[in-house]
Amino acid sequence: MPPKIQQKSKEQKMAAAMAGGKGKKKKWSKGKSRDKVDNKVLMSKEQHDRLYAEVPKMKLITVSAVVEKLKLSGGLARRSLRMLAEEGKIRVVLYSRAQAIYTRSVGGEDEE
Repeated sequence: MPPKIQQKSKEQKMAAAMAGGKGKKKKWSKGKSRDKVDNKVLMSKEQHDRLYAEVPKMKLITVSAVVEKLKLSGGLARRSLRMLAEEGKIRVVLYSRAQAIYTRSVGGEDEE
């Protein structure tokens, strides 16, 4: 059996509690801050060329993927994807109110 540890008396416990004090006051956190994105609302010639070169080669094409890749606004990316789909460069997989998913056009339309 381990040796008994001597317990402090009530007076010693009281003195230790009084001497401890409250310590530092807790500061409020500032919260997490996100970096402000500066996405373009008009497409430059370079971005237009990248859109036609890179996007039709992507396997999964969404609005958010195009926004991240080309630094465009969401509205401009949606319009661009709709335009590419009309031209037949990409193919619609799912189009709902909230999310549009496209894929690259490979060969004929009936392939799967």
